[in-house]
Amino acid sequence: MTISFYQARQQILDTVPLLPVITVPLLAAAGRACATDIIAEYHLPAVNNSAMDGYAVRIEDCPIGTTLPVSGYLPAGEACTASIASATAVRIMTGAPIPLGANAVIPFETCAEGEGQITILHRVKHGDNIRWSGEDVRTGDKVVAAGRVLRPAEISLLAALRMENISVRKRVQVAILATGDELYELGQRSDTGIVNCNSPALAAAVSEIGADAEMIGIAIDDINDLHQKIILGLKYDVLITSAGVSAGDRDLVREVLSEIGAKELFWRLKIKPGQPTAFAMYNNVPIFSLPGNPVATLLTFEEFVRPALLKMMGHSSVLKAMYRATLIAPIKKKIGKLQILRVALNFNHAGELMASSAGDQNTGILTTLVGAQGVALLAAERDFFAAGEKIEVHLFGAATQIGY
Repeated sequence: MTISFYQARQQILDTVPLLPVITVPLLAAAGRACATDIIAEYHLPAVNNSAMDGYAVRIEDCPIGTTLPVSGYLPAGEACTASIASATAVRIMTGAPIPLGANAVIPFETCAEGEGQITILHRVKHGDNIRWSGEDVRTGDKVVAAGRVLRPAEISLLAALRMENISVRKRVQVAILATGDELYELGQRSDTGIVNCNSPALAAAVSEIGADAEMIGIAIDDINDLHQKIILGLKYDVLITSAGVSAGDRDLVREVLSEIGAKELFWRLKIKPGQPTAFAMYNNVPIFSLPGNPVATLLTFEEFVRPALLKMMGHSSVLKAMYRATLIAPIKKKIGKLQILRVALNFNHAGELMASSAGDQNTGILTTLVGAQGVALLAAERDFFAAGEKIEVHLFGAATQIGY
């Protein structure tokens, strides 16, 4: 039975398993999702400390015009257990602990410095230039929720909280298998064949999201060869095949998967491109059988496989954010299939996101995919979208640039 785009995506996300939890050093956790909530074991800052290079003082000693002797010096990283003496100032560096009894820091540039003394030139308020213990994080706070990706900001916070090791999900290991007699590998030569560009493209897409890809070759259109290579691919966490799932005489992937006992959850979707996409499970291994056309291969990976791999690695957010963009020119399509339209995106002078077709939408045109900043998901039940109409789009890649 042919199912919709949204039914297929939900079925995949409901089915794929979570990978085991492992513990890795903090830096190795960068770009990965936390497997558990992370609870702070310390205050941040740990102690009251200076936000500026200057002088620690008591505000009650600081009427404008007062002169205070400098009674000590505190560099960053040095412990301080002494109290500040009454009517004195302590020279202090950024990050150094505040002396007991001090309640403000006067920056060097806002006071007059003499030999061993300072003169107060401006009003001093309680807490000026002090970072109070626990003002950022308090012991027991949840600082990172399970499923959150650890970006440089999270790594900085966790390092500041002295967290050396982090629990994450195992990185998913993905086998990539191309199929078809007509294919040859990059670096080989053929006068009549087609270079296998799907496997490198899929491997790059897998790597982009922090998973590990292994290209396991090309299976020719032979039951025995395909069986052997599929069995090899099932030793990984996920198997992705490209081509061999349409209705031709040599489209053998589904036949072999059925013979080995894989459970097919769907085949054929109400989408364009990508209709012959199939999804199956073999024990706990998801199998994504994608179309062979390079554009359809990458678009079906983007919409179905990418979210699944992120879920397996414990990400709480697996679907890309959708944005509303205004169509610059009308779009026509056939009713009955959701169209994954490659779009060019830019902002107009009013700051509105604008969208247009990125070019020839034929599924053999890779340059349209290269020139697109994202895709629009055009509803199956409609055949016309007018200029000026709002459509839903999402971006490609983490570093996509939208121009003006």
